[in-house]
Amino acid sequence: METESKNFIEQIIDKDLAEGVYDAVHTRFPPEPNGYLHIGHAKSILLNYGLAQKYHGKFNMRFDDTNPTKEDVEFVESIKEDIQWLGADWEDRLYFASDYFGQMYDAAVKLIQKGKAYVSDLTAEQIKQYRGTLTEPGKEDPYSSRAVEENLRLFQEMKDGKYADGEKVLRARIDMTSPNMNMRDPVIYRVAHMTHHNTKDAWCIYPMYDFAHPIEDAIEGITHSICTLEFEDHRPLYDWVVRELEYPHPPKQIEFAKLYLKNVVTGKRYIKKLVQDKIVDGWDDPRLVSIAALRRRGFTPDSIKMFVDLCGVSKANSVADYAMLEYCIREDLKVKAVRMMAILDPIKLIIDNYPQDQMEMLPAVNNPENAALGSREVPFGRELYIEREDFVEEPPRKYYRLYPGNEVRLMNAYYVTCTSFVKDADGRITEVHCTYDPKSRGGSTSDGRKVRGTIHWVTVDTAVSAEVRLYENIIDEQKGVYNADGSLNLNPNSLTVLKGCKLEPAFEGAEGGDSFQFMRQGFFCVDTKDSRPDALVFNRIVSLKSSYVLPKEIKS
Repeated sequence: METESKNFIEQIIDKDLAEGVYDAVHTRFPPEPNGYLHIGHAKSILLNYGLAQKYHGKFNMRFDDTNPTKEDVEFVESIKEDIQWLGADWEDRLYFASDYFGQMYDAAVKLIQKGKAYVSDLTAEQIKQYRGTLTEPGKEDPYSSRAVEENLRLFQEMKDGKYADGEKVLRARIDMTSPNMNMRDPVIYRVAHMTHHNTKDAWCIYPMYDFAHPIEDAIEGITHSICTLEFEDHRPLYDWVVRELEYPHPPKQIEFAKLYLKNVVTGKRYIKKLVQDKIVDGWDDPRLVSIAALRRRGFTPDSIKMFVDLCGVSKANSVADYAMLEYCIREDLKVKAVRMMAILDPIKLIIDNYPQDQMEMLPAVNNPENAALGSREVPFGRELYIEREDFVEEPPRKYYRLYPGNEVRLMNAYYVTCTSFVKDADGRITEVHCTYDPKSRGGSTSDGRKVRGTIHWVTVDTAVSAEVRLYENIIDEQKGVYNADGSLNLNPNSLTVLKGCKLEPAFEGAEGGDSFQFMRQGFFCVDTKDSRPDALVFNRIVSLKSSYVLPKEIKS
């Protein structure tokens, strides 16, 4: 019997359950609503939800909205949509940190009463100076000796709006000599006269994240608070808060390595600037790796789950190749997407000996790898569109497509032989003429004649026009992500827009988000933002082939 391999978090949970530390598993995903989620967040969402599912526990969705200076309802709604799209179901457990502002205030009062918190008049710069360095201990805050009664009065006055932003803060009293900088009397409340997206103007003081987060977890009964490695040094403070506030079943914080992708932009500050400068058309621009952008580009939840699974869960930071994400969407769509014909750079192909007014319907298999997708009929007539690159006047070596005198197979149709071509005044080829073999219907002949080239086509009279967008990395990969001055190294060719593309009529009625394989071109998705029934717009998700090979350690 094969033994199931478990990651280190599952091993911790198994031990906690076996020892009776917790009776059940309860996880959460707690984003701050100050931007759109990206591919790295997908790992955290799927990990937390997956653990709850695996152990038949519960999963909460909670917005850590403790900083009204950066938060917005737009981000709240986009995050909810992303999580639902990925398939993580919070059921009726949707919460906001701001739901607990009253309890957090009471918790701060409790710490003051225990002599574990005090109001300070130091400025942010002075607090930084007093904190010390990694090699030097901090100095006691001159206001740390205030009496409990005075601290209670001042904190109440902070709440009542008596002080300006930054005039006073509430600090936890822990240890100014601690080797962990986070334990040197951290600020746990600050004054901020800001309108909050959820509580409006009910509060003018707001808790700091490191104080609020463990309280939220404890209130909700979270057992395992899964977060990324940068919070490892914050864990002693997390434990201190839940211990001093005497929660009966304190949650356990566990850190794992973030998911990093090579040569991509995930920083909210950079993406915000790209949006403001109109280099991209929003946080969901398909060149980005926000979850909304990946969804708009045509990535599927299953492909992202596959990618996250391949990356694994560990304590060691690593960087994944974007090509691995592309591998996952190819693997997912190759058996799901209908394979249809689309001409991105059309020229006319005229079959001179085909009846002028004849139109016939030819059968085409929708996906040779998935018989369940069935077949369709494609109209065929005398005038067709083919790809410009499928004809050359003087063929290079090993060119098997159309050129004068050569015979090729039209996919699902007939053998045709090129007889002539037409150029315009600028020497650009506008038409290719050929003859067809009526006995080769379906792409084969009774005499056993073989051709080496097969090209796809679309009939002129029934063609659907569309715009197609081809994407490259928004970053110039040869130069790296950042310039010396910290700005982004942008790729000027990250977007190519092709107008006047010609598609077979089966594309009519395609809706936003529908995915297809364009024969010989790649996988494409109907754009959810700009496409209309009378003006289709397609995004290329990924090309058909890649030189990328899964690393051996992942395959095994």
